[in-house]
Amino acid sequence: MNATRSPEPALPDAPLRDDVRRLGALVGRMLAEQVAPAFLDEVERVRVAAIARRQEGAPLAGLADPLGGLDVAHAEALARAFATYFNAVNIAERVHRIRRRRDYQREGGAPQPESLRDVLERLKAQGVTADELLEWLLRLEVEPVFTAHPTEAVRASLLEKEQAIVRALVDGFDGGRTPQERGEDEERIHMALTAGWQTAEASPVRPSVQDERDHVDFYLADPIYRIVPALYESLADALQAVYGVAVPLPRLLSFATWVGGDMDGNPNVGADTIAASLASQRAQVLERYIADVAALARLLSQTDGRVQVDPRLRQRLDDYRARFPQAAARIRPRYADMPYRCLLTMIGARLEATHGDKHPEAYASVDELRDDLELVAASLVDHRGLHAGAYAVQRLIWRVRSFGFHLARLDVRQDSRVHDDALAALLGDPDWAKRDVDERVAALHACLRGERDFVASEDSVASSLRAVFATLHDARRRYGTEATGLYIISMARSAADVLAVLALARHGGLVEPAGSSPSSRRDEAASTPSPRGGEEAMARSALSDKRWEANARSPVPLDIAPLFETIADLKNAPATLRALLADPLYRAHLAARGDRQWVMLGYSDSGKDGGTLASRWGLQRAQVELLEVAREHGIALAFFHGRGGSASRGGARITPALLSSPRGSVAGTLRVTEQGEVIHRKYGIRALALRNLEQTVGAVLRASLRPRDEDRRETQWRERMHALSARSRKAYRALVEREGFVDYFRSATPIDVIERMALGSRPSRRRSMRGVEDLRAIPWVFAWTQCRSIITGWYGLGSALEWGVAEYGEQALAGMARDWPFFANALDDVEMLLAKCDLAIAEAFSRLAGELHEPFFALVRAEFERSRTWVLRLKGADELLQGDQRLAASIRLRNPYIDPMSLLQVDLLKRWRADDRQDDALLQALVACVNGVAQGLQNTG
Repeated sequence: MNATRSPEPALPDAPLRDDVRRLGALVGRMLAEQVAPAFLDEVERVRVAAIARRQEGAPLAGLADPLGGLDVAHAEALARAFATYFNAVNIAERVHRIRRRRDYQREGGAPQPESLRDVLERLKAQGVTADELLEWLLRLEVEPVFTAHPTEAVRASLLEKEQAIVRALVDGFDGGRTPQERGEDEERIHMALTAGWQTAEASPVRPSVQDERDHVDFYLADPIYRIVPALYESLADALQAVYGVAVPLPRLLSFATWVGGDMDGNPNVGADTIAASLASQRAQVLERYIADVAALARLLSQTDGRVQVDPRLRQRLDDYRARFPQAAARIRPRYADMPYRCLLTMIGARLEATHGDKHPEAYASVDELRDDLELVAASLVDHRGLHAGAYAVQRLIWRVRSFGFHLARLDVRQDSRVHDDALAALLGDPDWAKRDVDERVAALHACLRGERDFVASEDSVASSLRAVFATLHDARRRYGTEATGLYIISMARSAADVLAVLALARHGGLVEPAGSSPSSRRDEAASTPSPRGGEEAMARSALSDKRWEANARSPVPLDIAPLFETIADLKNAPATLRALLADPLYRAHLAARGDRQWVMLGYSDSGKDGGTLASRWGLQRAQVELLEVAREHGIALAFFHGRGGSASRGGARITPALLSSPRGSVAGTLRVTEQGEVIHRKYGIRALALRNLEQTVGAVLRASLRPRDEDRRETQWRERMHALSARSRKAYRALVEREGFVDYFRSATPIDVIERMALGSRPSRRRSMRGVEDLRAIPWVFAWTQCRSIITGWYGLGSALEWGVAEYGEQALAGMARDWPFFANALDDVEMLLAKCDLAIAEAFSRLAGELHEPFFALVRAEFERSRTWVLRLKGADELLQGDQRLAASIRLRNPYIDPMSLLQVDLLKRWRADDRQDDALLQALVACVNGVAQGLQNTG
């Protein structure tokens, strides 16, 4: 694709323009070779027509007509060609972020915005002392949580080819490369592009839970594993530069995952996948440690007579020789005078033994491994080895502290209604779910006190849940107490929903001996792993009636997090938490968990339920009120944010998101989901993974140490926002509840294609699709994004703002947009989505709905114009993204190339439906269009 044949939308950075042109030319070369030169000419004609349509206002028909009725294979090839171009642009932009970071570091002047040094300088200027900062570092907990919600499930083989292109471009940063080296770079890129073209973007088979686990492990076990030590080194450097402080840093960062544990609506997840995920993650991280230890053994060749060694290290080595003869036998005689290499050889052997089942030489816990490594590091530091390997050992120590023997903590999630179904069977009460909350609480109290047994026979639901809790109990014994994370209750509505989990956990044997202390539980040694799952764990842990009574007062070692998702649930969340904390049995459970309650906030379903503004305000208000309840009861409250990729599902830039959050809601802790294409964008390249984690840690520090000041106008702003939110929700609900809307949605969007795509291991619907409530938030947002209207991100906002201006005055709302971070951030996110919309193409999709088109699209068009008009007026701007020219240029670059794929999609969708959705070739071409548009827009779900 020759980018020099017609003008491109201007990009603000010359090196980025150069990379885009270079990659575009290589894509063109590849297309001419793999398809035909005539095909490249056709792609170029379509590209020129798309640019003319954007720049000269040419009618849409001039672009759409030549794309109609094409041979299916030819249409698919066109879509793939433009998608390949988008992937190249995405790579160029990510590489440019690396270039900008290096430029800041090279110049040595002002630090890069949102870098750790920039954050510390800001905090110091705000009066934060070194002691205050260090105290907060001890409390810092940042834990990204990777979920199995793929809106982009790119094969690992394609991710590897992308990384090859990145390496070639980064190598090109070196201005001293020879012509031969530059030619070799070009060939590396060309080879990766060609091999990628010859590889299907995704398997036609819906991914299994194992496939999803492998996808997430690709990021955890390589880019993230590699860059974690660099994060600590960057923070240490910033502390030294800004505060003149050099101190050992505590653990700030860990990781978690839902893959294999998210049972909500997924019949493929249960006890067996929980056990398999934990075993797989342990194997992954052990392999990384073994490789790192082997590298350290090669590095640390210090010999007796040249340097001294800590006597404790020699004693440890002698002790290990006696205790672990098999490991000792691996030390070569010629290395006998190399104490570090000898001990590291023993460490490597013990790590390999830790793979096994009850191997006598295995590490009993990760603490033992860390103690060995810290002994090596201390001996090096004390004997002139700081620059002879101590830093390398410290890097491995940071990895061990971050990943343990589990790589990532495994969360478990299930719908509250499934718990009710299980209890109905166990209690012999088919009307259990219909009983009022107080009645259910009383019955659960009796169970938790051992006064009432589960006497009825188990059905399949109860049996599978018992297996899950038995497996969690077994996992703590096998893998250690940090291997398992939260138990999340979807659609939590009352205290009874949380008590139900406690009762079911006891039934599954997830209890500890009465009287065990929290500290002893934390230090519990992990035994060696086994991949065996729920049935074996059930056999060991199933409770007889007598054991049920004996364990009724034993602690349940589980942090239970109710998930508040809908607007109504968010509104009722404070009352639910208040009732829960007033419950003496639950209060005792919480005391055993360190008096900290986790609450998960759902951005996706609240947005689908009430629209963006109502969702944002419901989440903001819920946090404020939940914090007040926690303070009343003297407990700590920690929020787990269930954000998606798109702004429609809570996706946001981390710094403005945290700085606009309620005061006290961060308090050193950030737990947030990472899902879909966000994982790839944030963590697919090591340098960008490091940048993202630095921004995240920095934002948590700023929001915790110096939250935004109280503004006396906020009381009035909150009252106005409450009214605006209600107006926005009313307008949004009027659309989605309008007669015929579900049929319109299913006709005017490619939801039927998305439901056929092999995007994840769980169904796209929760139940029977009676309404939008039964559709999962990801395909809901994905579908509206594909048709280029993205109503999920802005519908209802224009009506609310128009009403607000009439009620309060334009200047009043403009002041809120200027001075209130919450409102300003919400408008910024909506503005970005509006800029990505194309109402002309959305209308082409809408016409697929036949008679429903006119009434519904008239509403969409009017609300879009209202939203766009009032966002611009309140921000004092003439055009969208006026204040973010880099993002505006990026969108302008992409839009003309998304247009052909969208129009191809409209034509193919019409033909596929006319054939009663039976033509697999048409479906395959449609999937290519969907994937291409997703790459172009970048944030789809």
